[in-house]
Amino acid sequence: MSQVEACLAVIHQAAKGFVPQVGMVLGSGLGPFADQVDALVSISFDDLPGFPQAGVGGHAGRLVLGHVGGTRVAVLQGRAHYYEHGQADVMAVAIQTFKAMGCEALVLTNAAGSMVEEAGPGSVMLLTDHINMTGVSPLFGAQGNTRFVDMTQAYHHGMNDAMRSAARANHVTLHEGVYAWMCGPHFETPAEIRALKILGAQAVGMSTVPEVILARHQGLPLCALSIVTNYAAGMSPTPLSHEQTIEYAALATHAVESLLNAFLQGYETPA
Repeated sequence: MSQVEACLAVIHQAAKGFVPQVGMVLGSGLGPFADQVDALVSISFDDLPGFPQAGVGGHAGRLVLGHVGGTRVAVLQGRAHYYEHGQADVMAVAIQTFKAMGCEALVLTNAAGSMVEEAGPGSVMLLTDHINMTGVSPLFGAQGNTRFVDMTQAYHHGMNDAMRSAARANHVTLHEGVYAWMCGPHFETPAEIRALKILGAQAVGMSTVPEVILARHQGLPLCALSIVTNYAAGMSPTPLSHEQTIEYAALATHAVESLLNAFLQGYETPA
């Protein structure tokens, strides 16, 4: 039995017959959104073979199954990162399990640094594309022609439009930008931030891109939100820290919850 099959057995035993429509990954400090879910069941990552061991503050390590509005959701309350063990595919089983469960779309969230003055700490940014600065892929070692994934429209236009509509309806200021993935766990230098700006990025962080690649490999459409927790290195005198990440993610909690609730209540299967 594969790890994905073993995970499905655990999930089906806990919530027999439940088929989620949307899978979600909640990043640093965003775990409280799981409390918005009308939960059927909550399963620890420890009980799901191959799921990550979330070793970072702000990541609870639970899979929550239930409803938001009329939409069936599977919510990962936390993720693992490449920098924890040097494994780009650490989220592979989780994303593959989303697909095997029946999810038809993903919503990814993260905490990120902003490289644009108008998107300060506590704001929300819709990702329109990304730049992989790490030189690694979660598909290293994958077999067959499906590993050659087209990333041209990695962030689904229709889902992005739906997120924009949800923001307008709830008076949430939604910035937009390109996300640069850096390996971490150290923060970037001011010189690196200047280079990323030249390359066309507006946000920088240490996650999400592996999940985007894995989702596209599975044929899952997706959208992604960054919660801005700090200005990038060299843009502010405030020292960068993970404590700052958690503090400023909390400031955006209300806006993010309103946005995600509205998106899920108006959810339609991506074309």
